[in-house]
Amino acid sequence: MGLRLAIIYGSVRTDRQGIRAARFILNTCAARGHTVSLIDPLQFPLPLLDKMFKEYDPGQAPEQLQRVADLIIPADAYIIVSGEYNHTIPPALVNTLDHFLEEYFRKPSGIVCYSAGAFGGVRAAMTLRAMLAELGMSSIPSIFPLPQIQNRFHEDGTPIDASLNEKAREFLEELEWYGYALKRARSESSPRSECSAQALV
Repeated sequence: MGLRLAIIYGSVRTDRQGIRAARFILNTCAARGHTVSLIDPLQFPLPLLDKMFKEYDPGQAPEQLQRVADLIIPADAYIIVSGEYNHTIPPALVNTLDHFLEEYFRKPSGIVCYSAGAFGGVRAAMTLRAMLAELGMSSIPSIFPLPQIQNRFHEDGTPIDASLNEKAREFLEELEWYGYALKRARSESSPRSECSAQALV
């Protein structure tokens, strides 16, 4: 049985190239039998953070925020696709991530990073790794860097270099291991329920 995966993409620039990487990952995940959604800030534009999703009464969140929540909440794992802006991550990505917190807890994430240059966005990935841990969806050990993103994919996400398929397989196999393991653990218990049980002893 496949996982439910949410791909969170971060760029809203006119000539953005990373969306091709996001499509590649989406297509690859779907081919591996997962239910996968793409959260693109151009398709799901959220205002600058004022109130987090959890701060609204049930059913009272703005429609666009609720649409994103409907993809975030049921996900078993997250794949973050991030470019590198001034050695860090795009503001649209930060804003999207910041609207949620507990919804991410005890679920794994994987980082796909890219840049137009030779380093593949790894400096942004290191910043992102700390943020994802703080949000409660710690990233898996491996990252998937994509240097010279403008030369990697066709518009529909088909890779120009077929070797990317093998690299994606290795990356996703690792994410899947954590995804299934943590899904099983969440179904059996949670830190909160365990602490509550101990408090009653």
